[in-house]
Amino acid sequence: EYMDIQAISLLDQMDKDINTFAMRVREWYGWHFPELKKLVNDNAQYCSLAILIRNKSTLSSDRQQEVADVVGDDAVAAEIVATASISMGMDFVDADFANIECFARRVLNLTRFRTQLHQYLVDKMNAVAPNLAALIGEQIGGRLICQAGSLTNLAKYPASTVQILGAEKALFRALKMKGNTPKYGLIFHSSFIGKAPKEHKGRISRFLANKASICSRLDCFLETPNRVFGDILHAQVDERLKSLQSGEEMKTNQEIMAEAVVAYNKSLKRSKKRKASAEADEEAPAVAAADDAAELKKRRKEEKRRRKEAAQAAALTELVEEAPADTSEKKKKKKRKQQEME
Repeated sequence: EYMDIQAISLLDQMDKDINTFAMRVREWYGWHFPELKKLVNDNAQYCSLAILIRNKSTLSSDRQQEVADVVGDDAVAAEIVATASISMGMDFVDADFANIECFARRVLNLTRFRTQLHQYLVDKMNAVAPNLAALIGEQIGGRLICQAGSLTNLAKYPASTVQILGAEKALFRALKMKGNTPKYGLIFHSSFIGKAPKEHKGRISRFLANKASICSRLDCFLETPNRVFGDILHAQVDERLKSLQSGEEMKTNQEIMAEAVVAYNKSLKRSKKRKASAEADEEAPAVAAADDAAELKKRRKEEKRRRKEAAQAAALTELVEEAPADTSEKKKKKKRKQQEME
């Protein structure tokens, strides 16, 4: 979870830095091609175009396809090429283009690293707090953990504290001035708060904080947490939002949690089966190798026995063949001796 804290802190810092650097590229290259700002809103695309175009006077219809590959729209690419020929920007020297290109490449490298860091955060949150990530998203869940200090601290907080977590200054200012206290803190960035009507934002924030508190405790104290509870509670918050707008009745918390427990047990059984099959697949080559070794050993033993039997049979045959020869020789010697005696 401490890796999540470092990742989300760095991600928020990089968002600010990339935005600042991209604005600097826009302002710098805008002196040469000011019309490009209105045609391209994405910062990464703008930096790529600044590297590709460089001197606007060299941009012709022959390079329109290269521009289209960057912006992903042929119509916008054609408009950029047409605007470059009538642009009112000032001329730059090669040293200016070189520095702008170098800075734009650094911004693109930071953007790519930011994408990798976001994927790293998603993987870490799904491993550390999968239910919280499924409920309110990886980034907001990471910010809540970062603000609390750890997942264990967040699990100890009541839902009312989770609701205003991140809005401490506004809370103490309201208490000091005897004004209205804030209704939400970091969870304000959740899509549920954005979709809720103004009159229901407080209710949804309170309901969402309650579910976030439950998810954090499940992630902290379950032996094998997964996204089952988070997905079901996410659907419940969505249903609550619809019921506030339409007035329809919704399932009780007891029914929802009973369904979640059943689904969680099923998911555990499925994961155990997958684990057992994976272990069997891993052990299969070893078992096959052991069987092959035993079979080879058996074959060698059988072959050795056959050789031994063949050797014994050959020796017996030799004895049988030599025996009559020895007997006839003895008879001849005996007969010769009798003749000499006579």
